[in-house]
Amino acid sequence: MQIRPIIGMEIHVQLATRTKLFCACPLEFAAEPNSRVCPVCLGLPGSLPVMNRRAYELAVRAALALGCKIAPFTKWDRKSYFYPDLPKNYQISQYDLPLSFNGVFEVPTPADGLDGGGKAPMRRIGIIRAHLEEDAGKNLHEGVDHSRVDLNRAGTPLLEIVTQPDLASADECYAFAVELQRLVKFLGVSEANMQKGQMRFEPNVNLAITHDGREYRTPISEIKNLNSFRSVRLAVEYEIKRQTAAWEADHDYTLDKLGKMNFGWDDEREVTEFQRGKEESHDYRYFPDPDLVPVTPDAAWVEQVRGEIGELPLARQARLIRDLGVTEKDCEVLLADRKTAELFDNVVTAGVDARTVIKQFVGIWNNLASAAGCTIADLGVPPKHVADLARAVQEGAISASAAANIAEKLAAHPRRAVDPSRDREGASSTPSPSKGEGRGEGQILDTGSSVLDLARDLGLLQVRDESATQAWVDEAFAKNPQAVADALGDNERKAKAAPGFLRGQVMKLSGGKADPKLTGDLIERKIKGLKNND
Repeated sequence: MQIRPIIGMEIHVQLATRTKLFCACPLEFAAEPNSRVCPVCLGLPGSLPVMNRRAYELAVRAALALGCKIAPFTKWDRKSYFYPDLPKNYQISQYDLPLSFNGVFEVPTPADGLDGGGKAPMRRIGIIRAHLEEDAGKNLHEGVDHSRVDLNRAGTPLLEIVTQPDLASADECYAFAVELQRLVKFLGVSEANMQKGQMRFEPNVNLAITHDGREYRTPISEIKNLNSFRSVRLAVEYEIKRQTAAWEADHDYTLDKLGKMNFGWDDEREVTEFQRGKEESHDYRYFPDPDLVPVTPDAAWVEQVRGEIGELPLARQARLIRDLGVTEKDCEVLLADRKTAELFDNVVTAGVDARTVIKQFVGIWNNLASAAGCTIADLGVPPKHVADLARAVQEGAISASAAANIAEKLAAHPRRAVDPSRDREGASSTPSPSKGEGRGEGQILDTGSSVLDLARDLGLLQVRDESATQAWVDEAFAKNPQAVADALGDNERKAKAAPGFLRGQVMKLSGGKADPKLTGDLIERKIKGLKNND
């Protein structure tokens, strides 16, 4: 018996707009239930939808990055079904004329092993379509003996991406989900926070089982609303095993006899659970929405958007690894968003040692951004100051610990320039500041000042005076006799660790001003002298 998994994926990506798809209600996570609604998203009689231009622009950007063709004419359709969280009894979506189609997305497949060049082979995943639609509300069941409905999400703009059944394993599904999330975040299309429901995956899984020279196809299971990479992998793994066992128990467990089915995922028990049979397109009674005009994008504008996409994350990662020796782990930080990736490139292009820049991005700047709840680029520190800080460490003017202190000062007094962006058609708006904004009263450095000027003002310039450094070394030896004894002793492990400890004590005594290399040389010289005297 041979088993070949056949897996396609449907992904819902919440677009990074300030307002809903067809009305001006704001999008706000965890707002008071039913407080972000209006007659349009409540489906009240007489209300009319108006398309959010920004949502369409973001959708086109993502579709182009996925290699899709952009339709010169696309319309809106009503997808009819009744759920308590869908107040109109239909969803505004796109059926036969989606905004984009026929794309391809390449993802690494590490589970297949490495090729001759030490790289994971790439799998080409076909994209059937990527189209816009509105989200439903949310049914709440916890804490009471009845269900409640929160319609704050109703009308949220979603980009639905539908792949060809080109995925062949749970590991490939995992890799696809990771790379797709990185892509939409990098493009600024979505925050893609899965804990907030901003990106949801729905694998469609069935098996081609060859037995006694005949092929059987098991029913297609669509696993609904997975909101973590772990769940994607585990749910697909479980469903492959479940379908194999079901067919072995009954060879009539096939697609032609049972059709398609929807399953839920129990994250605690790590099992899929049958929900209902899956509807076909005719069950939804699609028809064109009479309240919305079709969209006919200008071809020149589409090409302009295509030109603005630039180098995508996987291509950037390959370049950074090849040219600068960056690790895949470090790329997670450097390519977390487009502005940060471009800031990194600008700093390295300025002639600073790439290894020093990488270390500061992954360590100092990433820590500050995480604490501020924003990206590294959104800290607002000018590229010149980021480059100067790395160069100062590279040239030995300041220590690594002093660099962290200076970076904190720079991030607390950034230079910010927030560009206005268009959200709804015909209206301009300024994005809300990130959590990291507004923490300072202005730049800590004047336009003509440098990072070295700031280091001097803070007393953090490294001292390269040998006599002053020797005095700190002598003081460190005098105050730490046990470390000196370890350095001179027969215990190899302790003797190896002692000079590092003593150097740390010198840096502490000097307030970070001592030059680390000179300090190390003087410590080694003093230890050698003590050994010779013995």
